[in-house]
Amino acid sequence: EYFDAMEDAPTFITVTASESTQHSGASGGQTSDWNQDDHVSFHLPNKNEQRRTHIPDKPNYSLNLWSIMKNCIGKELSKIPMPVNFNEPLSMLQRLTEDLEYHELLDKAARCESSLEQMCLVAAFSVSSYSTTVHRTAKPFNPLLGETYELDRLEEFGYRSLCEQVSHHPPAAAHHVISQRGWTLWQEITIASKFRGKYLSIMPLGAIHLQFHSSGNHYVWRKVTSTVHNIIVGKLWIDQSGDIEVINNRTKETCQLKFSPYSYFSRDVPRKVTGVVADSGGQAHYILSGTWDDKMESAKIVQSSRGGSGSEGKQKTVYQTLSPKLLWKKYPLPENAENMYHFSALALTLNEPEDGVALTDSRLRPDQRLMEEGRWDEANSEKQRLEEKQRAARRRRELCTALCWSTEKKISVKDYEGYQPLWFHQRRDSVTGETNFVYKGGYWESKEKEDWSMCPDIF
Repeated sequence: EYFDAMEDAPTFITVTASESTQHSGASGGQTSDWNQDDHVSFHLPNKNEQRRTHIPDKPNYSLNLWSIMKNCIGKELSKIPMPVNFNEPLSMLQRLTEDLEYHELLDKAARCESSLEQMCLVAAFSVSSYSTTVHRTAKPFNPLLGETYELDRLEEFGYRSLCEQVSHHPPAAAHHVISQRGWTLWQEITIASKFRGKYLSIMPLGAIHLQFHSSGNHYVWRKVTSTVHNIIVGKLWIDQSGDIEVINNRTKETCQLKFSPYSYFSRDVPRKVTGVVADSGGQAHYILSGTWDDKMESAKIVQSSRGGSGSEGKQKTVYQTLSPKLLWKKYPLPENAENMYHFSALALTLNEPEDGVALTDSRLRPDQRLMEEGRWDEANSEKQRLEEKQRAARRRRELCTALCWSTEKKISVKDYEGYQPLWFHQRRDSVTGETNFVYKGGYWESKEKEDWSMCPDIF
């Protein structure tokens, strides 16, 4: 089986070894390979029968997208008020939490003894977060400053997740997840978006960190660019393109993933992703292949050799591999998903009302709740009220700071800093050297005490 070469990396071809080669243990490969096992067995996320399995069908509202978008060319979209007609009834914080849909990959990775095998699963996890986007052309709600979202799946799946909107301009969200099954994930994501006329580019900025408790392996990667096509005419569709480099900062092992942009003239499978897992010395050990909307496979390299020149005159490396093994497979969408914003089984549960959450939780946001119930006119009125309330709070903060400076009153440094998030604080990251927001603790303790008196009034 042959794969086209990656463009921006040393070009290569893979060929699956014959049965006799696979059993001969050629080229120094370990005889008891993790990839020889049966693939990961996934269970649909319906362990808790009480979680909801549907939401009201999307109403049939017509609105001319171009009438609004024609004034937005070249602008930062987060600063343009948009009606809920273009939204789905989830906030950006809830969409960020959807990255955890395939948390089983990390549970399995935590049990890996080989860091290279672990890297394959982490890379598959980084690709899996895009599988929900293939039909999801509506935009999530921009979170209000101070808005939070918790996902407490401690009993079912062993993890707890918390997001907080830590900045409004530029819009930035901080996310922290800790799992009893051996891993912690954290990220701060700023979304930059530009409308280019025929298409919309969405560029997530910021690093994703993942650390495994027992080994101390610390992985870092960044997201690729998402593009929404056919903004003016035709059916909207989404593509992902670019490169992801996953680095294990403890061992210096890497995985180079390439998301191939869709091309009408290409004979490749659409939404194709290819990758190479290499050790700290740059020697390749696994080839990854698949698509970001369906599945990823890995194949262990048993032999490599320099091949002839390719069509562009570059010399290709030929990798001989064992048969590919499945790492990740997308869950099927629920019945009637096309009328429920193409939500996955997990997405359907994210906005389900829940007792005991913080007063700033996205589930309590009134415009989003009205939209989910199909009351879009009321939702638009509420959205305007909330945005004006947020602007008024910002003006008060600016006025307070200006008064303090003009009267030369002695105030604490904290007052000069303006807005401070409640559950996250800024720290310089020792790995990337960047300053970002990390969880400072206290949220789950407040939930335990049922004390949310510190929460700002944002709704």
